[in-house]
Amino acid sequence: MTTSTSLGQVRRLTTAQALVAFLAQQYTERDGVEQRLIEGCFGIFGHGNIAGLGQALLERPDDLTYYQARNEQAMVHAAVAYARTRRRLSTLACTASVGPGSTNMVTGAALATVNRLPVLLLPGDTFASRAASPLLQELEQPYAADITVNDTFRPVSRFFDRIWRPEQLLSSAVQAMRVLTDPAETGAVTLCLPQDVQAEAWDFPEEFFARRVWHVRRPAPDEASLAAAVRLLRGARRPLIVAGGGVIHSDATAA
Repeated sequence: MTTSTSLGQVRRLTTAQALVAFLAQQYTERDGVEQRLIEGCFGIFGHGNIAGLGQALLERPDDLTYYQARNEQAMVHAAVAYARTRRRLSTLACTASVGPGSTNMVTGAALATVNRLPVLLLPGDTFASRAASPLLQELEQPYAADITVNDTFRPVSRFFDRIWRPEQLLSSAVQAMRVLTDPAETGAVTLCLPQDVQAEAWDFPEEFFARRVWHVRRPAPDEASLAAAVRLLRGARRPLIVAGGGVIHSDATAA
């Protein structure tokens, strides 16, 4: 429901509903062609994400298409493969339940980050309020209450955040999209979602859900480096060129 306040138009949604509505309005553009940035969401639901993201995806299937998965690691690999085939202009989100369900995605996250391929990970996390702890399948550190097993995503993510409050989504979601669409920085982007925060309602400003188009830049080669490469090729008797993924991502294969 959209209402007016002294701060302007706001929409009262849960954090999970707001995230789904936000992702539905993210687009990429290159060479004048626009396409959806997040084309859909793989998910395996259970304790930690079914009452938040699960409900939000069920309510708005046209905003973010849900694809049922059978294995958490496999769905991240599939999302990474999809991003590769789409030249990093589109990708998929992945969500899993709290504890081992989410940590099963870590290997896929490492693959995405090493290969600079964008994928959005939305692991379920423990209660921010700590009203109920420990719960089934929670794997937490007994000596540090602010650490969960989802912290294992930190070293394999290009951007990592844990949304402790609904209003933190405003800045964190935008930062996540910026990293996903930056060819130099992209990789796994992880937004940990405590299960009670997923279901917490807040008045989100209407402009948060405005259509955003992210330009995916195509950097020109450094002139000195290009000249050096030309000299090497011209001076070689039997040159062999090994072209990396950047050639594919830039649609420069024919050239």
